[in-house]
Amino acid sequence: MYGMGNSFVLIVVLFILLIIVGTSFMGY
Repeated sequence: MYGMGNSFVLIVVLFILLIIVGTSFMGY
């Protein structure tokens, strides 16, 4: 239960980071 929740949070953080990097490259 806790492990699955932790994995979900990690995926969300990575997804948000990917969006930030993507928008950063697009802005550049």
